[in-house]
Amino acid sequence: MRNRRIKRFNFMKVLLKNLGLFIVLSFVFSALTSCTGSQTAGVDNSTAPSNANGATEKKKINYPPAPSAIMSADVKSLDGTTFKLQDKKGKVVLVNLWATWCGPCINEMPHLNEMQEKFKDQGFEIIGLDIDEESKEEIDAFAAKQKLNYQLGWSGDLIKNEFMKVTKLDGIPQSLLINREGQLTGVFTGGSPSVVKKMKETVEKIVTE
Repeated sequence: MRNRRIKRFNFMKVLLKNLGLFIVLSFVFSALTSCTGSQTAGVDNSTAPSNANGATEKKKINYPPAPSAIMSADVKSLDGTTFKLQDKKGKVVLVNLWATWCGPCINEMPHLNEMQEKFKDQGFEIIGLDIDEESKEEIDAFAAKQKLNYQLGWSGDLIKNEFMKVTKLDGIPQSLLINREGQLTGVFTGGSPSVVKKMKETVEKIVTE
């Protein structure tokens, strides 16, 4: 009887040890794919809007309009000028939230550069909005180091909060894809390879529609 108890105790000990290791690895993986405002782990996710019946159409999708609060908000560029996303109608726009301290954001940037270069002549534009109040000089130096080829600015609290209402994620990187009609055609959160792959596929699809 005593031996059985010892064996059962050892079994439970090994089980709990393995469970603890699994939890730690899960947090590590999550931290590698997204960052939150406090630089802790986030959630990796990507979605594409569906039609009224909840099914994705193969030909023409009835996309919802992009949130009006985001479209009408003043966006401040690095050169000090402001614009509204609704002024970009006629273009396909990928709006990306990021920060200089976010590792997954940095890992995602070469792919953003690639898309901007590939589709720039087809009315495609990436707008990268820094969620922190970093100075123009800091962002300029960072952009030069990363060789960023797309427009940069600041998100401000309004845009950041409205983004997070859509994505349900208090973390970065996260992006919204808006088509030429001002409709929301893609939501991408986290910087995992699967999310980046889905983003590239969706951008190419929307640009060539």
